[in-house]
Parts: sequence; C-alpha cells; structure tokens
Amino acid sequence: MTCQLYALCFDASRPRDLAAFWAGVLGRRLSDDPRDGVAVLPADEHGFRLGFFPGAEPKTVANNRIHFDLTSTSPENMRETVDRALRLGGRHIDVGQLPEEGHVVLADPDGNEFCVIPPDNAFLAGCGFLGALACDGSQAVGYFWSAALQWPLVWDQDEETAIQSPHGGPKITWGGPPVAPQHGRNRLHFDLTPPPGGDQRAEVDHLLSLGAKLLDPAPREDGRITMLDPDDNEFCVLTPR
Repeated sequence: MTCQLYALCFDASRPRDLAAFWAGVLGRRLSDDPRDGVAVLPADEHGFRLGFFPGAEPKTVANNRIHFDLTSTSPENMRETVDRALRLGGRHIDVGQLPEEGHVVLADPDGNEFCVIPPDNAFLAGCGFLGALACDGSQAVGYFWSAALQWPLVWDQDEETAIQSPHGGPKITWGGPPVAPQHGRNRLHFDLTPPPGGDQRAEVDHLLSLGAKLLDPAPREDGRITMLDPDDNEFCVLTPR
C-alpha cells in the first residue's frame, strides 16, 4: 500500500467563489469540510477532491505549473463547455497557442489557466470530462509520481511522461524540458493521504526515499507535512483519514 491522491488544492483569493465556478463548470456539488479547505468539491468517481484554501499571494507567473484539460464529445459540446465557463466568470486568454492546435485556452476567475480540448483527442479518450491534470515538469518528476502513487506510466517519450490510476480517470502529464523556473509557491498542489491503517511518518519516509524533500520537518497545525517533489513542487501528506 502507498499514499493516495486525496485532493488537488487551489490557493485562491476568494475560495468559495472559485469553488462555485469549478462546481458549475465540472457539474459537481459544492460542500464544506474544515479539514479540506474553505470549500470543497467532493471526490468524484475517480477518487480525488478539489479543495480551495485562502491564498493571499497574487498570481505572479504567466502560467501555473498545473492546469486542467477538459474533454469534448462533439464540436457542439466543446462550445457548450466554453460558453458555460464564460457565463460563470471565466475568460479567454492567450498563452501562445496556435489556431491550428484547435483547443481553447481559458482562465478561471482567479487567473488559473485551463484548456477545452476538441473531440476525438485519442490521448484523452476514456479519461472523462476532466481529462488531464497537465503539468510543467521533468521526466524525473513523472517517474517520481508514478512510484509515489503506484500509478503506471501510460506515456514516456521524448522526456514527456504521463501516469493514470489503474482504475482510470484523469491522466497526470508532464511536458518535459524546458521546465519553467519556480517563482514562489505554486497556486495548485497535491494532498496525499496514507492508505487506511497507514502511518503518516512511514509514508513521508517512503517519499523521501523516492527523491522528495521536506519543506518543513514539523507538521502544520492541521497535521499536514509539507514536502517538495524532485521539481520543487509543494505537496502535503495528511494524517490518516
């Protein structure tokens, strides 16, 4: 047994408003759980939550290291997704995408980028509406997360990697070099939890053996232990749930 991906967490200027935006876009319900953020979108059939926490730091980098790729079943469905996101407070942005690439790049109300992918994308076939968590990162960090979560590599070419839960659902992808330099704290991070009956410190030691580092050896007030992956992305290991 090993750690499980419990949540993808957002630092947000207005956590509840941002949670309501993503609830509307993804068709999930909004709830409260003091353990998991000011507002939470509970786990879907693929097993991880979205948590929204207060974050006072403004967005200072052009692009986040993690963004969502949302899939489409038809051109009409793609337009519906874009229109729904715009109605809820999203906006079009330019990150250098080319017209022939076909996808639409949007930002949520906090400026976090996400993409709406055209239909018939073979790589994301069968992944569901939330097709991928697309990350800026090295081949080494893809190998690390494959080992940490025990999710198999489903892509490993030209230093680009992708993993996916054995139970299906979204892929997590890393685009390979060049990896943008780290500028302060990431606005999105993973929360991991030990398996049932597991031990937080044992999982931390296992992650250290895989190449992670401790950002702070002392747990936070809420019990989280904050670590860094091989690309210096923050993530947290929670106490057993």
